[in-house]
Amino acid sequence: MNSIHSFPSSLTLPSWVSKSSFSEFPFTVAMFPRRKSPVGGVISSSSDCIFVAKGVQGSVPSTENEASKLGDKSQTYSQDMTAAMGAVLTYRHELGMNYNFIRPDLITPADVDTLRSIGVKTIFCLQKDSDLEYFGVDIAAIRRYANSFSDIQHIRAEIRDFDAFDLRLRLPTVISELHKAINRNGGVTYIHCTAGLGRAPATAVAYMFWVLGYKFSEAHELLTSKRPCFPKLDVIKSATADILTGLEKKPVKLTWRGDNCSKVEISGLDIGWGQRIPLAYDKEQGVWILHRELPARRYEYKYIVDGEWLCNETELVTDPNGDGHVNNYVTVVNDDPDSWSTEIRCRMAGDDPILSSDERLLIRQFLETASP
Repeated sequence: MNSIHSFPSSLTLPSWVSKSSFSEFPFTVAMFPRRKSPVGGVISSSSDCIFVAKGVQGSVPSTENEASKLGDKSQTYSQDMTAAMGAVLTYRHELGMNYNFIRPDLITPADVDTLRSIGVKTIFCLQKDSDLEYFGVDIAAIRRYANSFSDIQHIRAEIRDFDAFDLRLRLPTVISELHKAINRNGGVTYIHCTAGLGRAPATAVAYMFWVLGYKFSEAHELLTSKRPCFPKLDVIKSATADILTGLEKKPVKLTWRGDNCSKVEISGLDIGWGQRIPLAYDKEQGVWILHRELPARRYEYKYIVDGEWLCNETELVTDPNGDGHVNNYVTVVNDDPDSWSTEIRCRMAGDDPILSSDERLLIRQFLETASP
């Protein structure tokens, strides 16, 4: 899912930043039969199933030296994945694809031709460029080849690996794209990420919960009964609440005081540790300021002052992590504990949240009208 080697060469990260924040790559598989929509109609009118898969095009090395290099990368990737997910996990890119049936039958897709032969109409890629570059996958060539056919479409809906907040922000529009693709293309849909343990399973659970009418626990149990994986359930719940509350956000103001610097930026927050947001300088106050609207949750961040990563001692600071490093943090909450949005968020945060028929209709309307 993530490795320091998958970052752009121009990106320099301080030692306190986790090396597990940005990528993801091959695939895990699941097949779901057609199911009646809870708001009427049939999901994917011309398809009998949705195919959720894990693997990578051309992943088997051609020489012993290439195999050794990929083996080293796989080992690093597995270590980062284990650290990020809190469980001992192994991914061997050099062995090619692996898969698990969800229901009812499944084949190992080796390439675009094989995918076409089993009725795949949509290849739905969640990986970012850095994920693909890490293992040397030529995504442009794959897309050109796939899209040279009239009966299959390659779609990219990128989500940063090991970045729970990016997953939360992107999931509603990603599922919207997936929903539209399935309705448009029919057939079988092949969804993939890197190791098939995070983003792809989360996308599958969200689609089953929001569109196919599964109960939340039912969708998760079905998926994990067929393939051990670790979809971020709390993220899916938060994304569900985001849609139901209209993606409600609250204004936040962050400041850095000092006129002895030429540039101040923030990393982390809602953009991940691989991105930066510049602050604007207010000459009258002698303060660098960032105004941003954020959905309710806790955010960690750090200032970058003339290239140096620093905490602001006048703002809240986390406890030291395992490496002794600290970050600033801010918690965004709804000001009214009795508001309807607070009630929805509390209900969606439960062990097995239940959607009413009206809420399912609202989600369906959002998915059908949202822009990428």
